[in-house]
Amino acid sequence: MSQEIFLEKIPPVLRVEELAKVLCIGRNAAYELLRSGKIRSVRIGKCYRIPREALIEFLLNDLNPID
Repeated sequence: MSQEIFLEKIPPVLRVEELAKVLCIGRNAAYELLRSGKIRSVRIGKCYRIPREALIEFLLNDLNPID
């Protein structure tokens, strides 16, 4: 599967559960990534929303860490 097809299947805005599924991690781990600021998010009331671009940034930075 090419990257373009994979990215097209990701919704423009994700919920925490969707983020966890895409990253193959647990819900608590996904919340920790958001709370730590490693993945940009918007908090609306008690709910987090993650822009697709924030997930892409995280994946690119995680694959190419700056040290």
